[in-house]
Amino acid sequence: MDLRLVLLFLGMDLLLVCTPGPDMLYVTARSLGQGRRTGLMAVTGICCGYAVHTVLAAAGLAAALRAVPAALPAMRYAGAAYLVFLAVRTLMSLRNRTGPALGSSTPDPAGKVLRQSILTALLNPKGLLLYLSLMPQFIATGTTVPIGLQLTALGLLHVVNCAILYGLIALATARAGQALTGTPQATHRISAVSGTLLLVVAAATLTAH
Repeated sequence: MDLRLVLLFLGMDLLLVCTPGPDMLYVTARSLGQGRRTGLMAVTGICCGYAVHTVLAAAGLAAALRAVPAALPAMRYAGAAYLVFLAVRTLMSLRNRTGPALGSSTPDPAGKVLRQSILTALLNPKGLLLYLSLMPQFIATGTTVPIGLQLTALGLLHVVNCAILYGLIALATARAGQALTGTPQATHRISAVSGTLLLVVAAATLTAH
């Protein structure tokens, strides 16, 4: 692979990952309400989702999606609808203290958070757009390295960038959440903030293009 292109992609990808977007807000919402363990599990789910995107792109799905433009809006709407479902479930739990909430004292099971986060990442068009529009610009032609292998390498580099940045955000947000949830009233407000953030993530997902 062309080292110059790889370094250029690394710099561009870091800028994109550092730009506030649906993934960052989702990790913030999870970490703020349920703490470090849930936040890091959300980061793991997002990274797993992008790893799946990497495999699919290397297998040629990116080219197929480019040929069927209607597929991306459909995924965008499905992802937004799923996030709205999570947000409504969280906000409705504020009326029923026995229901699950992102800001409840008992976090959701790790497996459940992981599944939800993977699905959120898979339905987020931002990841697909990265493979459709950005990565092809950093593929070196005329080399002995197959295009699929180059896409895999760049995709995994993106996963590592996401893991590092979102992991730091999860740790910082969880610490802030702990400091703000000293009373039941404060915990109630944090749950409301978490649910509202998920609605913001859904809106951001709808506007991604």
